[in-house]
Amino acid sequence: MIHLTGHQYLYSMKRLLILTSFIALFAFKASAQTTIPAKDAAKHIGETVTICDKVYGTKLLDGPNITFLDLGGAHPNQELTLVIKGEDRSKFTGKPEVDYKDKNICVTGVLVDFKGKPEIVVSDPSQIKLAADDSKK
Repeated sequence: MIHLTGHQYLYSMKRLLILTSFIALFAFKASAQTTIPAKDAAKHIGETVTICDKVYGTKLLDGPNITFLDLGGAHPNQELTLVIKGEDRSKFTGKPEVDYKDKNICVTGVLVDFKGKPEIVVSDPSQIKLAADDSKK
């Protein structure tokens, strides 16, 4: 059994507290997401972000059943494209191309570059929330 003096015990506890605080701060920082405007999406490729903006245009490709939502402008001038793949559409209770059109939404996900344009692949409805001004409509 190891016996510590009062001073050694306080020193050990202080080190433990500092280490625990550092780990907690790092974990919080790693899980925090950045909120950015759609116009800045291209500057954050590879990052997990939240973007709030209006859905200006939508499109459903019937064959592969892929949904596109255009934020920050209508296609081809959108600032960001959201993509909902066919296998993920069944997770939505309605039709995303209808339900979100002309609505202000917030989306959270990883920004990727697709042919020079920023894109977020939405695999779960929880990634999209109606913005406060549209949630009451």
